[in-house]
Amino acid sequence: MTEELEHILSQLTQPDNAVIQQATAQLKQAFKNPGIIPALCAVMSGSQTPQNRQSAAVMLRLRVKKHWKKISPNDRERFSIHFVLDHFTLHTVQHSLSQLCAVMVKHETPDSWPALLQLLNQSTKSSNPNDRQIGLLLLNKVIESNPEPFKPHYCQLLQLFSTVLQDHNNPTAVYYCILSLTAITAYTGTEEMSQMRSIIPSVIVALKHLIKADQDKASEAMEVFNELMESEVSIIVPHMADMVHFCLEAGGDVTLNDSLRVKALSCIIFLIKLKSKTVMKQKLLNPILQAIFPVLVAAPPPGEQDPDDEEDESGDGTDNENPKHCAAQIIDTMALHMPPEKLFQQLMPFTHACLASDNPYQKKGGLLCLAVLAEGCADYIRTKMLSSVLQTVCQSLSDSNQVVRSASLFALGQFSEHLQPEVSKYCAELMPLLLGYLSSLNQANVCHVTKAFYALENFMENLGSDIEPYLPTLMETMLSALNNTDNLKIKELAVSAIGAIASAAKELLVPYFPPVIESLKGFLTTTTEEMRLLQTQSLDTLSVLARTIGKDVFSPLAAECVQLGLNLTDTIDDPDLRRCTYTLYSAVSTVSPECLTPHLTAITTVMLLALKSNDGITAHLEEDKTFVLLDEDDDDDHEEKAGDQILEEEPETDVHDVAGFSVENAYIDEKEDACEALGEIAFSTGAAFQPFLESSFQQVYELRDFPHEDVRRSAFGAMGQFCRSQCLVWRDNPTEANYQALLKLLDVVLPCFVEAVRTEPERQVVMGVLETLNNVVKTCKEEVFKNPSRLKQISHVIRDVLKKKTVCQDGGGDEAEDEDQQAEYDAMLQEFAGEGIPLVASSVPADSFAPFLNDLLPLIMSKAKPTCTVADRSFSLGTIGEVLQALVSVSGGQGVAGRLSNRLLPVLVAGVRDSDPEVRNNSVFGLGCLAQAAGSIVVSDYPMMLSVFSNMLSKESDPRVIDNLCGALCRMIMSNVEAIPLEQVIPALVGNLPLKEDMEENKTVFSCLAMLYTHSPALVQYKPITPGSTISVWNSQNILAMLMKEFAQHHSADFQAAMTSLPQDQQAKISATISGS
Repeated sequence: MTEELEHILSQLTQPDNAVIQQATAQLKQAFKNPGIIPALCAVMSGSQTPQNRQSAAVMLRLRVKKHWKKISPNDRERFSIHFVLDHFTLHTVQHSLSQLCAVMVKHETPDSWPALLQLLNQSTKSSNPNDRQIGLLLLNKVIESNPEPFKPHYCQLLQLFSTVLQDHNNPTAVYYCILSLTAITAYTGTEEMSQMRSIIPSVIVALKHLIKADQDKASEAMEVFNELMESEVSIIVPHMADMVHFCLEAGGDVTLNDSLRVKALSCIIFLIKLKSKTVMKQKLLNPILQAIFPVLVAAPPPGEQDPDDEEDESGDGTDNENPKHCAAQIIDTMALHMPPEKLFQQLMPFTHACLASDNPYQKKGGLLCLAVLAEGCADYIRTKMLSSVLQTVCQSLSDSNQVVRSASLFALGQFSEHLQPEVSKYCAELMPLLLGYLSSLNQANVCHVTKAFYALENFMENLGSDIEPYLPTLMETMLSALNNTDNLKIKELAVSAIGAIASAAKELLVPYFPPVIESLKGFLTTTTEEMRLLQTQSLDTLSVLARTIGKDVFSPLAAECVQLGLNLTDTIDDPDLRRCTYTLYSAVSTVSPECLTPHLTAITTVMLLALKSNDGITAHLEEDKTFVLLDEDDDDDHEEKAGDQILEEEPETDVHDVAGFSVENAYIDEKEDACEALGEIAFSTGAAFQPFLESSFQQVYELRDFPHEDVRRSAFGAMGQFCRSQCLVWRDNPTEANYQALLKLLDVVLPCFVEAVRTEPERQVVMGVLETLNNVVKTCKEEVFKNPSRLKQISHVIRDVLKKKTVCQDGGGDEAEDEDQQAEYDAMLQEFAGEGIPLVASSVPADSFAPFLNDLLPLIMSKAKPTCTVADRSFSLGTIGEVLQALVSVSGGQGVAGRLSNRLLPVLVAGVRDSDPEVRNNSVFGLGCLAQAAGSIVVSDYPMMLSVFSNMLSKESDPRVIDNLCGALCRMIMSNVEAIPLEQVIPALVGNLPLKEDMEENKTVFSCLAMLYTHSPALVQYKPITPGSTISVWNSQNILAMLMKEFAQHHSADFQAAMTSLPQDQQAKISATISGS
C-alpha cells in the first residue's frame, strides 16, 4: 500500500485540478484501509520526495488527533519505534513529527512513552548542536500541547533549561528552550520556585544573544516575561531591575526592528500595571523615564513623519503599534497606577525640558506627555496645575509647526474628556480659539482636521447650556460641511460633532433638528461600501439625538428608526453597522419603548446571534491544512461513534495547531454594545421583555469569562439591568411567579458579582461590577438581602476592596510606603465600593447592618485625615453623610446613629475647617444628617454645632457650602425645634435664601419653613417672599404650593409686591400652582 499511497500523494501536487480531484477521491478511499497508518509511517520515513514526507506527516497527525482510540496497539507501538529510529533528516518533517508526537502525548501521558523520554533526554544533552536543537524542538512541541503531565519532570527540565540557556552559540536551541519555559510557567508550584528564580538572569543574557541572532525569534521568546508576570510575578521581583534595564535597552535601540522594540517596551507597560509599587520601591521610575523620553521625542527619518501625523486612505492617522506610541503608553500606565505626587515629582522636569525646546518633536513629546497624564491624574491636574497646562497647550495651538499644533489639539481633547468640570469653566477663552482654528483649517489635510474636531467635540460635549451662545456658529459650520463638501471623512467628522453638540445643547438644538435629520437620512439609507463609515457615524448621532432632543420631538421618528435598524441588519453584514443599530434600539427604548415592543423578537434574535458568534476570531494555523478533509469521519464508521467515543472526539482545529488567535475589534465592540443594549432595552420595556429575559440572560451570563475585558464588563452590567428590570416588573405586577423569578435571578447574579470583585484581574471591570451592584441594591433594596447570607457577603466584599485585598489591587501583596498616597484610579475603585455602604444601610434594618458598619466605618474615616488627598477626604466625609442620611429612614436607625455619634462628630467638625470647599460642603451635610438621624440623642451637641455653623456663615464664600449650611440648620430644626434658638437662627437662615447652587436642598429648606410657619408663623415674617426665592421654590411640590398659598392669604401685600416684580409667565405659573393646591 505504501507505493500506492506515495503515487496518490505525488498526484496531489500536480498543477491539474482534474488529477488532484481524482487523487483526493483515491486518498479518501485509502483512508478506509486498516493499513493506512503503517503506510503513512513508511512514506514519512522512507520517501525520497520531501513534499510526500511532509504530507504524510501532516495526514498522520490529523488522523491520530481525532481517531486515537481506533488505532491498534501495534500501530501505536510502531509510532514509538518510529520516533526513536527516525533521524529527522528534513527540517519540515522534524516540525510535523514533533507535532505528531505532541498529539500523542495529549492522548497518553509522557510516562507511558519511555522511548520518547529517552529520545528527549539523549538529544537535548547531545554534544551535536543539531541534535540538541531537534531535541528541544520536540520537547517544546510536546510540552506546549499538554504541559501538566510533565509536572513530575519540571525540576529536571529546569536543570536542562539552565544548561541550554548558556549555549549562546545555538540560538535556535535557546529559542525553543525559552518557549518551553514559557509553556510550563503557569503550572509551576512552590517546589520549582527557587529554580525558576535562579534561571531568570540566564534568560535575560540568552535573550540578548538571541536578539543578535534572530530578532523575530527574540521578540516571540520575550513573551516569557509576560507569562512570568501574569502567572507568578514573585519570580520576577528579585530580578526586576535587570529585566527593566534589559527591556529599556532593547526598546531604545534604534538599530532593532520596531516589533522587537515594541515587545520590550510592552513588557515595561505590563510590569507597571501589575507591580507599580515595586517599580517605585526599587527606584526604577527615574531610569524608565530617562530611557523612554528619547524614544518619545525622537524625530522620524528625514522626509518621513510619525505614524500619527501621516494620512492614510481614510484620512485617519494610522494607529499601529510603534516605539513612540509605546513610550507614551508607559507614561499613561504610570499615571493610571502610580500616586500622582510621586510621579509628577520625577516626570515634570523631563516634560518641562521638552516643552521649552525649539525642536518640534521635543515639544510634541512634552505635549503628548501632558495629554496621557490627564486620565490617570485628573484630580491632581485639576486642583494643582490646570491653568498652567491649559496655557501651555493653548500657546502651542499657534505654533508655526503643524506637528506641534496637532499634539496640542490631542492634549486639549484629552483635557476636555478627563478634567471636567473645571476645564469647561474656560469656555469663554477656549471656544472662540477652537472655532477660529477650525475655520482657518485647510480641509485637504484631513489628519489635522480630524484632531481639531477631536478637541472641539470633547470640549463641547460637557458644556451643557453654556454652549448656547456658540450654537448658531457651530451648527452653520457643521451643516455647511454636510451639504457643501465632497470629502466623506469631513462629513463623518461633522456628523459626529453634531452628536457632541446635542449632548450639551439637548432641547436647545430643537430649531436645528429638521435640517439635521434631513441630512442624516441620505447617509442612513446608503448601501455603498465607501459610505459605510459615514453611515455608522450617522446611526450613532441619531442615537444621541434620541436621548437628548426631547421625547416630544423624537417620538414621531421612533418607529421609523426601529424599522431602519432592522432593514439595515437584514441587508448589510457588517459588525460596526449592527453595533450602531443596537445602540439606536437602546436609545429609542428610553424615549418610546412601545415602538420597540412589536419588534423585540427580531431585535433580540440578532443580538443573541452576535453574542454567540465566533465571527472575527481567527485561529492562525502553524501549517498547511490542505488535508483537513481527510480527517472527516469515515462513511462506514458512524456506528462506532457512540458513548465515550463521541466524548473523546476533538474539534477540528486544536490548540496545538494554533500559533495564535486574532480577534477583529469590530466583533468585540459588537458583543460589548449588544450586552449593553440588551440590558437597557430590558429595563426600559419591562414586562414586554419578559419572554426574552431568560434566553438573553443565559447568553450574557456565558460572557462573564470572555477574554476581552470590555465584553466582561458589559456582560456584568447587563446582568444587573436584567435584575432591575425583573424587580420593576414584580413591583408593577406583584405575583408570586414574578417574585420568585426575581429572587432566582438575584441568587445567580449577586454571588457572581461578589466573586468577580474578588478575583477579576482588570480594575476597570471591577469598577463596573461595583457600580452595577450598587444600582441593583438601589433598585431592588431589601429584596437583595432576602437571602440570609447576602448582607455578610456584600459587606465583606466592600471591606476587602477598602482594605485592598482583591486580585486587581495586587491582592495586598506590596504595602505602599505611604498609605495616604495611591493612584487616583485605585482610589476611585475604593470609592465605588464605599458608595455601596449607604445603599446597603438604606435597604436593611439598622441593627442588622450595625456589626458590618462598625467594621467599615474606620476604613472610611481613615481617608478623612489631613494628609489624604482632597478626593479621599471628600469621599470619606460624603460617605459618612450619606450613611447617616440612610439611617434616617430605616428601623433602628436613630439608635445606631446615636451610638456612632461620638466617633463621627469630631471627624465631621474637623472637615468643616478644611481648605477645600467640597470637603467642607460634605462635612456640613454630614453634620445635618447626624442631627436628623440621631435625633434627641445628640441634642447636647447642638450648641457646639450651632457655634460651628455660625462661624462658618461669617466666613464662607462658596455658594454650595452656604446652601448646605441652610440645609443642615433646617435638619437640626426639624429634628429638635425646641433645642434651637429660633429667634437667632431663622434670620441667619432666611438671610441666605434663596439657594444658589444645590437646589436639592430646597426640599429640606421649604419643609422646614412650612413646619416653622405652622409652629410659629411670626418667625417666618423676617424675610417675606422675594422674586429670587419664588423662582427657586418653583418646583411644584405640594408642600411648597401650600406654603405659598399660606403666604398669599396671610401676607398678601408682601406676596403681591414680590409677584409683580416677576415676569408674566412666572406669575401665571405661581398663580396656577396656588389655585391648584
